[in-house]
Amino acid sequence: MFKNKTVVVTGAGGTLCSAIAIELASLGAKVALVGRTKEKLDVVYDKITAAGGVALVCPCDVTDEASVKALAKEVEEKLGGCDYLVNGAGGNNIKAMPTITKYDERELTGELPEGQKGLYNVDMDAFRSVLDINIMGTVLPTMEFAKQMVKKGGGSVINFASMNTYCPLTRCFAYAMSKAAISNLTQSFAAYYAPANIRINAIAPGFMVNERSKNYLGTVEDGLTARGQSVINHTPMGRFGQASDLLGCAKWLLSADAAFVTGITVPVDGGFLTLGGV
Repeated sequence: MFKNKTVVVTGAGGTLCSAIAIELASLGAKVALVGRTKEKLDVVYDKITAAGGVALVCPCDVTDEASVKALAKEVEEKLGGCDYLVNGAGGNNIKAMPTITKYDERELTGELPEGQKGLYNVDMDAFRSVLDINIMGTVLPTMEFAKQMVKKGGGSVINFASMNTYCPLTRCFAYAMSKAAISNLTQSFAAYYAPANIRINAIAPGFMVNERSKNYLGTVEDGLTARGQSVINHTPMGRFGQASDLLGCAKWLLSADAAFVTGITVPVDGGFLTLGGV
């Protein structure tokens, strides 16, 4: 199904999308590994090629239109054009997050205790950067690689949403806004590109294990932070997700098995959305 197909994976140096890239390569796909940090991409490249797969390391800032155009040209020349796109690039920025969860009048007077900041104290450049990487970092690659899919008679795109898509978590204003936008643009782009036989869907991962999550949430095995315990209490399956938990859904959405599926966002969350917290 994926043999000799070209897959472009943005955010391929990260925990989740590196696993998707490696899995698709193991099924015979040629994978363009896209990310800002070449060293992280090189690690994934080595794993793929050591197993006999085909990969191309493509450092790129997916928020920069010129860079994305150059990336698309390179993929077309070296791998034969894009069949599938996984828009995994994204993230949050601690500078865009307050430390408090509710408005406090002291944030306007500068009298919050040392180390605390409210919404009015966050770095707005950082705030904008979160919107840019999560929204425009999805829009630009989709528009550019859709051109190649059109030439091939169709294709499939996966965007990355979040639990924040459905209900914003505290302190994550910019991130939650951007991930809500992902669901909307998945729907609107799906409708727009349907005549070109290009399907566009999204995955909304639950709380997944990576180095960043360990810092914020802790681990079930080694101890949870208060925030981590709250997540586990809200997750019927009683654990955080692993990158491998996304593979089945990703392969299904990309493949012809989902030929009549477009514009949906699929939660892969251990049941997180089934509990109202009451």
